[in-house]
Amino acid sequence: MAQSSTIDVSRLIDERKMNAFNARLVILSFFVILIDGYDIAAVAYAGPFLVKEWGLTSMAALSFAFSAGLVGILFGSPLFGFVGDRYGRKKAMIGSCITFGVFTLAAVRATSVSDLIILRFLAGFGIGGLLPNIIALNAEFAPRRVRATMIIIMFTGITFGGAVPWAISYWLAPQYGWQLLFWVGGIAPIVMSVAVLLWMPESIKFLVVKTRNQAEVARLVARLSSSLDVAPGTTFVIRDEQNYASFSPKLLFADGLHYLMPLLWVLFVCNLMAFYFTSQWLPTVLPSVGVSRDTGAGALALFQIGGTIGGLLLSRQLDKKGLAPVVILFLLSMPIVASIGYSVGSVPVLMVVAFLAGFCLLGLQFGINATSAMIYPTSIRSNGSGWAFGVGRFGSIAGPIIAGFLLDMHYPIHQIFMLLLIPLGIGTVASFAMARLYYEKFQGHGLGQREVLSGD
Repeated sequence: MAQSSTIDVSRLIDERKMNAFNARLVILSFFVILIDGYDIAAVAYAGPFLVKEWGLTSMAALSFAFSAGLVGILFGSPLFGFVGDRYGRKKAMIGSCITFGVFTLAAVRATSVSDLIILRFLAGFGIGGLLPNIIALNAEFAPRRVRATMIIIMFTGITFGGAVPWAISYWLAPQYGWQLLFWVGGIAPIVMSVAVLLWMPESIKFLVVKTRNQAEVARLVARLSSSLDVAPGTTFVIRDEQNYASFSPKLLFADGLHYLMPLLWVLFVCNLMAFYFTSQWLPTVLPSVGVSRDTGAGALALFQIGGTIGGLLLSRQLDKKGLAPVVILFLLSMPIVASIGYSVGSVPVLMVVAFLAGFCLLGLQFGINATSAMIYPTSIRSNGSGWAFGVGRFGSIAGPIIAGFLLDMHYPIHQIFMLLLIPLGIGTVASFAMARLYYEKFQGHGLGQREVLSGD
């Protein structure tokens, strides 16, 4: 028997229990984002091989290759964010996977730093485009009470992906060459685009807001709640969020977000600067101070693993306490990251510090990523998240380049990492201000409340 002629999809999602549909979505998203994480990290693991094979004498030259993909992400995130809000999260994800797969595959033919810079820049468009859309898709299927948790669980795939190149660089690349890192990084996303096409659902909220495809929405509603009997002619609505017919950048600051968004962008820039400053150079810079290449690669793997654990521990706290855990992690990151340069004399200490640095920096990034998806309505969510990722790339681009120039100037490694106190200190202040404003706007309810508290 039909229960209603009008169904509020947002209320249905928030009030239902988690089921196998959510589990399948998170698992598939995990593996999609794992490939993205692999591709971001692979070039750093290829670095030591390239220095030797190409006879590089300037660390700054290689730093441009490290940052080229991040420059591409700067443009790709808002571009594919627009595609996701206009044509659908699923189509944008497929396009992103194919884009970075093709250009990563082409990198196996690179013979110079300039070749690698161009190819990594183009691959970065696809890498950046995947992130805002897969976050938006998961946010739009998760109940509000566990929304940050589901996004972060899915997003831990990026840290596992970031650790995979270590195994290839350790066991296989010495025998088969650094090109193997890019063979894997190119083929995997193309294969994954097929998996997205076949098995990934389109966002139900996107379908309601943008396409009005009632039949597809009804099919997804049945998968979300098998006990709900949908009558023929049922209308699906989303009553608790603002719907914008088209996108304009000024909407990023509308509805009380004129202070929150600039602060969120500051958090992205500051944390990504420290994160990429550290993660892109660990496998390459540590051998320059007497640490073996294998130890450097292992330190980066522990950095990624620490980030996974940090993100998982942060997720429930974000749903329960809003942005307060982000402030705490920023405070903790300052002494931990600054101590990396002082820990190189002892391998066990270095490994512990690398793990803790990942726990803070990558755990922070998980929380910031989730925040970017929570504060916007469906109609501009991919755009909002995409712009945040894009602006954040200014930090991720600057970090490795600054490190490269400092290394060429023969700065001591402990002084180089001490400089990270500057962006981390700014991020700490900005996170405190944002947490206060966030609490005032959303009345202390935590992430994901804007959709409930905004206009009818």
